[in-house]
Amino acid sequence: MSIIELVGIKKNYGKDLSMVQALKGIDLNIEQGEMVAIMGPSGGGKSTLLNIIGCIDTPTEGRYLLEGQEVSRLNFNTLSEIRNKKLSFIFQNFALLKDFSAIDNVIMPLNFRKVSARQKKELALQYLERLEIKELYNRKVKDLSGGQQQRVAIARALAQESSIILADEPTGALDQSNGKNIMTILKNLNKEYNKTVIIVTHDDKVASYCSRIVNIKDGILDL
Repeated sequence: MSIIELVGIKKNYGKDLSMVQALKGIDLNIEQGEMVAIMGPSGGGKSTLLNIIGCIDTPTEGRYLLEGQEVSRLNFNTLSEIRNKKLSFIFQNFALLKDFSAIDNVIMPLNFRKVSARQKKELALQYLERLEIKELYNRKVKDLSGGQQQRVAIARALAQESSIILADEPTGALDQSNGKNIMTILKNLNKEYNKTVIIVTHDDKVASYCSRIVNIKDGILDL
């Protein structure tokens, strides 16, 4: 079953003579439980495509069905709710609040849900333990190493317990050893918990962990 279905997706920025076509008619299906790498040159449309899949941006034309729901033309508030419930994000720069503790960062997206403070803490600790950094729960993020910060970011994504994980260059700010560890974690999550994982990357080694590679160039899928 396709958890993500893109049909004729186009994305334009600007207008008239200054208009740029970032995506030029993307057709793409991603099945539940797939681990997919999106690759291509800088400026080719990778991040734009990921932002549309993640409901951060909306297409200029085309249809996007997420778990069978048409989301292409939903308003900002509805898209925000979908992001919080159905999608989890892991960013290259981690997007953590550096002066807050690890556990506070993991709890952050749960504050938009009707969950008790005790449940939030228990859930956050559960995923920090799974990422093998539970003992660091009360330490400020700015005092953690790059690899530890990325584990906090992954724990935050997992605490949302969504079925889809979107990662934008998740190893880009890490050394080779930490990068390998992070990809092993994502691969295990994909295999053991049937998470759909979509990764934007320039790195062939990162892509090798995925079951499918989608190449995009000049806003067009290179099939």
